[in-house]
Amino acid sequence: MQDTRTDRSGLYLIVNEKAGSQQQGQYRDRLERWLSDLAGPARLRVIGRNDDIRTCAREAAAAGYGTVVAAGGDGTVCAVAEALADSGAALGVVPLGTFNFFARGIGVPLDVDAALEALALGRKVPVTTGDLNGRIFLNNASIGLYPAILSQREGIYRRWGRNKLVSHWSVLKALFGAPNSHRMRVSVDGAVHEVRTPLAFVANSAFQLEQYQLAGAEPVRAGQFALFLAANGGRWRMLLFALRLARGKMMKNRDFTLLCGDEIVIETRKSSRLVARDGESERMQPPFRFTHRRDALQVVMPNPREVTS
Repeated sequence: MQDTRTDRSGLYLIVNEKAGSQQQGQYRDRLERWLSDLAGPARLRVIGRNDDIRTCAREAAAAGYGTVVAAGGDGTVCAVAEALADSGAALGVVPLGTFNFFARGIGVPLDVDAALEALALGRKVPVTTGDLNGRIFLNNASIGLYPAILSQREGIYRRWGRNKLVSHWSVLKALFGAPNSHRMRVSVDGAVHEVRTPLAFVANSAFQLEQYQLAGAEPVRAGQFALFLAANGGRWRMLLFALRLARGKMMKNRDFTLLCGDEIVIETRKSSRLVARDGESERMQPPFRFTHRRDALQVVMPNPREVTS
């Protein structure tokens, strides 16, 4: 239910020390100094291994804070966004992750000081999010190989730590350990497609698609989803797929099928599957229904006339 309270004020900043860049600790003093200079209530909350980001964000919204800031990567931003949807509190972003697709897509500078300036001078704008079986996503959601890679990567990270070599190793291990393909019944705005594919990837970020030089950005910008169904093939073909994606050399009809629409339903035979939402994997029950939550989230957007990069 939409929160109609009008007495919201102050800022609650959530820093996720588990996020990918591992820079959060070095920025904590800077964030605390910035908060101390703000007028009105302000609080910094550092998320540890035993804390739940969504719970912290919900508590901040329930306490009446007007803006809840996610300082971390896309997974952190998605978790806070999910907690704030329809709450009346606005989402702010300080990008401290690896890719920061959502922050970059709305024009938030990657430099921390510039991002804080953008936050202080920004304006609140309603944003439409993606919805997968009642769970929010901002950039993308997927079924198949990519969630398997994320799951594999987290296990390897816990054992060997976070670095690029470990990340690349997790991709290879997932590629050669995951099933080649999955049977899926895909419905896009009522049109049904029976497919075998190793990956179904639903994009909700035109910015991310443009970064990888992929088709579909214009339909997404117009309010639709872009569904990418990877071409069926063996593990070596999937490795080639990953290399082409990294180099921006993907081709429609050779490497993937592209379908665009407002509502997507994917049915699979298994009773549960790993899915990914904005870089975080979890198990969900099919069918997987992708819809939009129109203007569900208030987001603090930078004012380009006032913010310096």
